[in-house]
Amino acid sequence: MYCPHLRLKTARREREREREREREREERERERERERDEREREIEIGETRESTID
Repeated sequence: MYCPHLRLKTARREREREREREREREERERERERERDEREREIEIGETRESTID
């Protein structure tokens, strides 16, 4: 039996899942950027300390 409202609900759920996956991808990307920035800051601090010791 053909139920158009069920197809709409299924499509809506799929769009919601896709948006959630996209949000999760964006959050993981932001977390990677934060970690990269933190490592770069630590490297810069280390280089600054080394140059002041010399």
